[in-house]
Amino acid sequence: MKKNKHIKIDQTRVYFILKGGFVGVITGIIVSLFRLSIEKLGIIIQKMYVISQTTPFLLIYLLLFNLFVAYFVGLLIKSDPDIKGSGIPQVEGQLQGRLTVNWFSVLWKKFIGGIFSVASGLFLGREGPSIQLGAVVGQGSSQLFHSTSSEEKILISSGASAGLAAAFNAPIAGLLFVLEEIHHSFSPLVWLTSFASAITANMVSLYFFGLKPVLSLGQIPSLPLSEYKSLIFLAIILGVLGFIYQKVLLYLPKIYRWVPLPQAFHGFVPFSLLLFVGYFWPDTLGGGNQLILQMQAPLPLKLILGLLLLRFIFSMISYGASLPGGIFLPILTLGALIGSLFGTFMVQYFGMDPMYVKDFIVVSMAGYFAAIGKAPLTAIILVTEMVGSLNHLMPLGLVALIAYVVNDLLGGNPIYESLLERLVVHKELPVLKRKTTFEFPITPESSLDGLMVRDVSWPKHMLLVTIIRGNDEILTHGDTIMTVGDLLVILTDEGHLHEVKNDIALRSSVTAVKST
Repeated sequence: MKKNKHIKIDQTRVYFILKGGFVGVITGIIVSLFRLSIEKLGIIIQKMYVISQTTPFLLIYLLLFNLFVAYFVGLLIKSDPDIKGSGIPQVEGQLQGRLTVNWFSVLWKKFIGGIFSVASGLFLGREGPSIQLGAVVGQGSSQLFHSTSSEEKILISSGASAGLAAAFNAPIAGLLFVLEEIHHSFSPLVWLTSFASAITANMVSLYFFGLKPVLSLGQIPSLPLSEYKSLIFLAIILGVLGFIYQKVLLYLPKIYRWVPLPQAFHGFVPFSLLLFVGYFWPDTLGGGNQLILQMQAPLPLKLILGLLLLRFIFSMISYGASLPGGIFLPILTLGALIGSLFGTFMVQYFGMDPMYVKDFIVVSMAGYFAAIGKAPLTAIILVTEMVGSLNHLMPLGLVALIAYVVNDLLGGNPIYESLLERLVVHKELPVLKRKTTFEFPITPESSLDGLMVRDVSWPKHMLLVTIIRGNDEILTHGDTIMTVGDLLVILTDEGHLHEVKNDIALRSSVTAVKST
């Protein structure tokens, strides 16, 4: 009997791996076309801005194009507000049961709106929209497979993983992003399905774009131990600047309230300013990956500082308008500029070898993202996969960890969670009749470790169905003892999902137990 039980579990996992592969293939095709369209259209528009420097009359056509795009994308946003912004907060809201979206509407409107918003030259990234595109592919696939609510969330997660993998050619980072940033936990079915999606999506993306890393910076020397003390100072700076970024980004809605236009049409502000940015600095347009590649050549300190200020200010203006575009790549670009500025400063004033400036660029991307997104593991692996080198894991880890801690000490919160709270603050949580299950891990610091089920004051609106321990499922009763490594399978109503998750997390904390 036990053997048959294991076979059943294995079949379930294979079943989800196949489903994840299906989601990955579809997501890979859609995101690759999304990415390719942005690159091709972006090149054309950038060339037009370059030509306009000698043919100013062309600026009239560019202005008309920008205003048309602002109006057209505004209509898309008005028809479906769920396509606003990066899309990552919406995905997190879906998985927490706090938001519902029309998957097909978001799919085609985010696809078209994202292409025009990002390719036009605004300082927005393609990665957030790619994650949301993958998530709605997963949602649509769940309807095709007639999945349960719990299975739907697994497929949405796998689609999000596939979206990031295809956008950056970074399958491991795609998997880690889902586990670290979205779920904050490790579930066997989620990681298997998401990994299958990420790998297949990346394979499709490689067919379109080849094996070359997204940020191929050439040969990057290994940083000597004598320079590690500089990394500590850099990491502290990144943590502080990351905190400033979070605060400014979350303050943007108050600034945009002064714009005498409906929120859906706030895009007229950045699209109007884009004409000046594109005319004077055409090389800076877009998410920033081309700008990062240009940093391989030495740049003057004043120029780097100017680029940093330009990228920071206009990326805030671009994202604050709630257009379909993300902050993923713009954050990495700002991190690269901070690293370039710090490295060049060390060369000019402390005699550091110029060949190590690249190292500071690479580690700064990870540190800045780790501070803002509060996902250090994702930051480390993402930059590693984007650069295509494994020689910098130690400095990447050091900078990401310190930047994360500094931001945490300052009171910074994960940016996507903060954006989600702002998104749902005015929405009533519906009490849906649709049931769903989720897994809650017993970690070493959990107060539930060693307790019997009946000794815990469980929240309302939930039922502890079973406990997964290794490869076994344990039917629970009052004297079942919970241990580290257990996964509690909990049944609840979708409308109470977020409330129940937070309640259990609070009750399982060591602090909560000490206070009782």
